[in-house]
Amino acid sequence: VQLVESGGGLVQPGGSLRLSCAASGFTLSSNAMGWARQVPEKGLEWVSGIYSDGRTYYADSVKGRFTISRDNAKKTAYLQMNSLKPEDTAVYYCKLSLLIPLTPVDYWGQGTQVTVSS
Repeated sequence: VQLVESGGGLVQPGGSLRLSCAASGFTLSSNAMGWARQVPEKGLEWVSGIYSDGRTYYADSVKGRFTISRDNAKKTAYLQMNSLKPEDTAVYYCKLSLLIPLTPVDYWGQGTQVTVSS
């Protein structure tokens, strides 16, 4: 399984970015994709997730500003980030969870840096 992330970068406060995560190498239709982020000297913070059936979840810190979506045919998830704040600065990691009964398996992308600064 391979996850390829793209879309990070530098943006001013109030700006927008769109992250993409393209997955390959799996066929299990029951899965979930999402993002977590990490700031130096802090733990990993879960940001948002979306199941293959379309259910979505958001951390309270991003609710109303971030929107997650996916294209199942392309095995790609997207995170639209609007109204970005300096505290959104972090390395964002894409995660794929294969929902195998009793033995779910997680895969992680390489991470992409998002910097919100004026």
